[in-house]
Amino acid sequence: QLQVVESGGGLVQPGGSLRLSCVASGFSVDYYTIGWFRQAPGKEREGVSCIKNHDDSTHYLDSVKGRFTISRDVAKNTVYLQMNSLKPEDTAVYYCAVASSVMATLKVWQYDSWGQGTQVTVSS
Repeated sequence: QLQVVESGGGLVQPGGSLRLSCVASGFSVDYYTIGWFRQAPGKEREGVSCIKNHDDSTHYLDSVKGRFTISRDVAKNTVYLQMNSLKPEDTAVYYCAVASSVMATLKVWQYDSWGQGTQVTVSS
């Protein structure tokens, strides 16, 4: 069973940074594509970033390019999302998810297993 647990969310001022962690169990993080998604109140869930298993390529939502970085630590079986220069519009619940398809990128329907989410609030 593929399980992931997110942590690292919190309250941060605009311009600040947070690092989210996604700890996996039941599988190795280098065998699957791992994605980060977010959902703000009243909005649809959207893909933020993913790291693909077969070539380590990464993908980002346009609005976070240059500010967010996804990485993978196989020894810790963890995927991170480093978020810098945070903006109020980044406020959302952030989810980690696992995709078994090598074709997966940032589409919600491409992912099979989801964590419970961690709240990120950017506010002064």
